[in-house]
Amino acid sequence: MDLFPYPFRSGQRELVDLLREAAVAGKAAVVESGTGTGKTVSSLAASIDAARSTGCKVIYLTRTKSQQKQVVTECARISEKVPLLCVPLQGRKSSTCPMMADDPELSAGTPEELSKLCSEYKRKENGICACMYYDNIEKADIPSVIQYIRESHPTQEDFNLYCEKRDLCPYELMKHALPEADVIVAPYPFIFMPAVLHHFIEWVGTPLSSMIAVVDEAHNLPDYLREVMTSEYGLNALALAEKEAREWGDPEVAEGFTVTDITGVFRDIIVAATGEYLIEEDGLVPPYFLQDELMERLGVSSRTISAMQRALVDIGEMISDSKKKRRKLPRTYIGSLGRFLQHWYSTEEGFYVRLVIGGENTKLKVYCMDPREASRPLSEFRASIHMSGTLAPLDEYVTELGLEDAEARIFRSPFDPGNLMVEYVTDVSTKYDEMSDPENVGRIERHAVDLVRCTERNTAVFFPSYRLMDTFIRDGVPKLIGRDIFYEVRGMSQTDLMEAVEGFRSTPHGVLFAVTGGRISEGLDFPDKDLEVAVIIGIPYPRPTARHKAFTRYCEIVFGDGFEHASKIPATRKIRQAIGRLIRSENDVGAAVILDRRASALDGIDAKPADDPCSDIVRFFRYREQN
Repeated sequence: MDLFPYPFRSGQRELVDLLREAAVAGKAAVVESGTGTGKTVSSLAASIDAARSTGCKVIYLTRTKSQQKQVVTECARISEKVPLLCVPLQGRKSSTCPMMADDPELSAGTPEELSKLCSEYKRKENGICACMYYDNIEKADIPSVIQYIRESHPTQEDFNLYCEKRDLCPYELMKHALPEADVIVAPYPFIFMPAVLHHFIEWVGTPLSSMIAVVDEAHNLPDYLREVMTSEYGLNALALAEKEAREWGDPEVAEGFTVTDITGVFRDIIVAATGEYLIEEDGLVPPYFLQDELMERLGVSSRTISAMQRALVDIGEMISDSKKKRRKLPRTYIGSLGRFLQHWYSTEEGFYVRLVIGGENTKLKVYCMDPREASRPLSEFRASIHMSGTLAPLDEYVTELGLEDAEARIFRSPFDPGNLMVEYVTDVSTKYDEMSDPENVGRIERHAVDLVRCTERNTAVFFPSYRLMDTFIRDGVPKLIGRDIFYEVRGMSQTDLMEAVEGFRSTPHGVLFAVTGGRISEGLDFPDKDLEVAVIIGIPYPRPTARHKAFTRYCEIVFGDGFEHASKIPATRKIRQAIGRLIRSENDVGAAVILDRRASALDGIDAKPADDPCSDIVRFFRYREQN
């Protein structure tokens, strides 16, 4: 049965057929699909059809709320052809928990911490549950709730409101729909964090082998998996661990040693690592540095060090349980220190690199270079579909995730390529050693000001880093631009980010300062005249830190070309994503200018050199409006 709910555009039927056949055959499909090919609806139509013929469920994995909403919307359209239960899930957080929403202490709680606290609220004493929202689920008409989800296709936010009116817990209630779901839309952690995956499979009641996975914006997955396997511990956390230890009587971790003995020595070791190995931002730490320092400074054996690590974890669990029973956020810095030390000791050399990171909160870090360990669940699914508009080179993605027997294809955008102009200037560069040249920086700033001012169109300026954006602001560039400017700020909340974006969209001739590779450049749509000009400042190559140099060496071994894989490909993807914000429909027209002569070496950008990009932009829009 053809489940595609719209008239097919060029190439869409072929795309759906490829994905469906791969899923039925139990293979991985790795596809770069350009703007206009309908990645979301194509992957849904194909995977749902394949799931119906193989008795599977579809698990659609997203990074952002906006992506999740799009999946729910497309499922609603597909349900006009076939009955469909689409269940959206989001991670546990205080804002969606009626019991925790008004407690400011809980707003910073991790999903793991909130889950522990939730288990205490759900526990009954003398037959009475502390959480009425959870308790009310026992009396809820679950079939009616499932029917509501089936008919209304709510987003998670819609479902939260539905539950709020009925004094029900949305997180716990949604679990009841999972066993009957045809499509489950969930964030990456539900599959790629082992503890969460274990519970997810229990809730669904279906093994991964009876699911078809769709990975949205798959170009983000390798870096996400690296971060899942990475851990760090710094001086700020150490100070909190010492405070926690004093509050709990400074427990003993081994005969003659207390928690503060360990934290004091650990602080000295971080300081020593900083003095010996830190170069600018970070520095490589020898594999056995921490172990050797702990044994020498404490005068104990490696076996005793291992016992101390376990003791720190056990003490942390005791503290966490005590806080949980008192309905406090069950956070423990002592337990986190124990888990960090265990991770440092257990990671394999070659797949991880150990670092000291400088700054106000100096820290030790175990960085994962190989995402294959965290990607293992992908091999357990019946099939997996990996989709992105910027996934090439596909063979490297397949290798990086350890996918076997994958079908890999590129589908070009069906939109008129003449609707997009991409140029680059040849007299500037954001190369690391050239950014110390004031004349070079001045030329970049003048180009940016001129390009924003040359047309009265909504314009985004994409910076390679927040640091360079701050430099432009300090140098007075916003004042020279002379228009309303909205900013993507480091660490801003999703709510604040969307307020800035909506302000930009609703302001005639507005300007948006954002970061290449940030949430705006990769996760948001700007259709029609919401965004018509993109000024991309520099090539977002990673800074030449110790971590990046180690990763480059790793890529040299795995792929044969370290610079290509560790620097050039990621930078190219980020620029392609930023440029992609301009063209979101067949009628969109946009112009992008890259302020860096090195753009000529980037594959897949197709930028042309320009002596006078401002005049080129004016002519381009005049021509498109006349034709």
